[in-house]
Amino acid sequence: MVNLPRTQTRIAFIVTEDWFFVSHFLPMLRAAKEVGLDVIVVTRVGKHRHVIENLGARVVPLNIERGHLGPMSVASSIGEIAQTLRTEKIDIVHCIALRAVVTGGLAALVGGIRGKVLAVTGGGLLAADTGIKARAGRFAIRILFRLIRSRGTNHFLFENISDPPTFGIKVPNVAVTVVGGAGVDPNYYTPLPPHPGKDIKIAIVSRMVWSKGADLAVKAVSIARERGHDVSLSLFGTPDPSNPRSLSTETLNAWSNLPGINWRGSITDVREVWAEHDICCMPTRGGEGLPRSILEAAACGRPVLTTNVPGCRDFVRNGCEGWLVPVDNAAALADQICALALDKESVHVAGNRARQRVIQGFTEAIVMEQVRGVYRDISKAISGPT
Repeated sequence: MVNLPRTQTRIAFIVTEDWFFVSHFLPMLRAAKEVGLDVIVVTRVGKHRHVIENLGARVVPLNIERGHLGPMSVASSIGEIAQTLRTEKIDIVHCIALRAVVTGGLAALVGGIRGKVLAVTGGGLLAADTGIKARAGRFAIRILFRLIRSRGTNHFLFENISDPPTFGIKVPNVAVTVVGGAGVDPNYYTPLPPHPGKDIKIAIVSRMVWSKGADLAVKAVSIARERGHDVSLSLFGTPDPSNPRSLSTETLNAWSNLPGINWRGSITDVREVWAEHDICCMPTRGGEGLPRSILEAAACGRPVLTTNVPGCRDFVRNGCEGWLVPVDNAAALADQICALALDKESVHVAGNRARQRVIQGFTEAIVMEQVRGVYRDISKAISGPT
C-alpha cells in the first residue's frame, strides 16, 4: 500500500493541562484552524477534552506533572512527547508555558520537528523567587532555550517586553512576537455598571499561590480597615498542589476569619465577580507573562491595582488604567487602597480607561491575527527543501 502525501500541515499544541489550554488558548486553536492547519492538542486530560474536540482538534493524552523541572522529570516528559510527535507525524509544535516550552521544545529537537512556536507565558515561581536555586534555574533555562532554537524554524511568543532578555533571547536576532497575553473577547466581557455605595470592594482572581501575593493584599486591607476605611477583600481561586509554594486551605480559612476578608473559592463566571466588586487587585511578586485575570476585569470596566512587574506594567499605566505599587510592599499597597477609599470617582474613571486599553490592543481578535501570521510564516518556511 502506498502512503499518499498529506496535504495539510499538522500542528501539535503541547500544554501541561487541558483546563489551562481551554481557559486561555482556544483563540490560538481557532487561529490554527483558520490558516488550514490540522490540529492536535497534546496535554494531560482532565475534564475539558470535549471542549477541545468540539472545536475540531484531536486530543492526545500526556502523562506528565507540572510540579517541578527536575532532570528526571524533564527527561521522562521529553521521551514521551518525542514519541508522540513521531507517531503523529507533526510538522509544527506550539509549546505553551515554560515547562512545555522546555520539554516540548527539546522533544521537537530530538524528533526532528522543523517548525517550533515557543510561547513563554511568564517565568512563574522561577522568576518570582530571588533565591540561589531560582537564579540557577533561570541560568539553566537560558542554556536550554539556546539549544532548543539551534535547529529548525523557531518563533517565540512573549506576553511582555521584559521577558525576552530575561530568558536570553536577543531581538531581532531571534524571531519574537509580543502578544497581549491570550487576549479577551470584549463582546463577552462587557462593561458593568459601577458598584453602588461608598465602600470599596476589592477582589483577587488567581491561583492561591505565594507568588500571586494574596497575603500582601490581606495585610494591606487589614491596615486600611484599621485606619477607618470601609474596604473589603474577596479572594477567588483555589490552592495549586503542583506549585511548591501553594497556599494551604488552613491559611485561606484563617484569613476569612479576619474582618473584611473572605476566601470564596473557585468561580465559574468571572463576570459575576466584577459585577459586585470595584477593583481588581493583583499584588504579584513577579513571574507573570500578562495575567488574563486583569484583562478580564479591565474589559468589564474595572481598574487594576497591581505591582510594578513585567506583564502587569505592560498593561497598567500608573494612574491611568489603575495603579502600580512596589513589589512585596504591603504598606505601599495599603496607602494606595486608603487613597482610593477617599476618591471612589477615580476608581470609576480608571475602570473606563482600562476597558478602552483592552479594546486598543489586548483583544482575542488582535492576538489571533498576530498568531495567524506566525503560523503562516513558519508553514511557508518549512515547506521548502530540507
